[in-house]
Amino acid sequence: MQGETRTAGLPTVFVRLTGCPLRCQYCDSAYAFTGGTVRTLDSILEQVAGFKPRYVCVTGGEPLAQPNALPLLQRLCDAGYEVSLETSGALDISGTDVRVSRVVDLKTPGSEESHRNRYENIEQLTRNDQVKFVICSREDYDWAVSKLIQYNLAERAGEVLFSPSHHQVSASDLADWIVADNLPVRFQLQLHKLLWNDEPGR
Repeated sequence: MQGETRTAGLPTVFVRLTGCPLRCQYCDSAYAFTGGTVRTLDSILEQVAGFKPRYVCVTGGEPLAQPNALPLLQRLCDAGYEVSLETSGALDISGTDVRVSRVVDLKTPGSEESHRNRYENIEQLTRNDQVKFVICSREDYDWAVSKLIQYNLAERAGEVLFSPSHHQVSASDLADWIVADNLPVRFQLQLHKLLWNDEPGR
């Protein structure tokens, strides 16, 4: 079940790639930093097909840190799936297939990785893409609003997503701030955590 983004609530197959050059302080997928299994693209496509999905999400870690991420995305699109890519925004997104909906996570100061943001990626965004901010504090919120305005993100991307960092900022507080400022953003909670308490693989 997709827990976030514009396809939240829709059954989705996730392809999680190992490795990430970032170490966000709130990371909920640190288990993807190492381990995993070396797979061929053919074997991945075969396994995905077995689920008969409509939606496929390539995530990590940081998927673009894997050299075969781009051909994987292309082949998933060629197979007819609606494909999304969850990326930290720290690596170049320009080589991704135009059919992929790129969910670019702009790191706030509270992540402790905001210096890794690759702002050149913003020029690559289309209405098929989404920009995500994980909000850790009121200061993070104000920072995210400044970037929303500075880069005209609501017009560049199809969706701008504001999420509360789990156990760091109240979901109701974040919702109140968004409503008070009448922001052109989508508030989101991580549905998978509400349903399955962040159990890996769910």
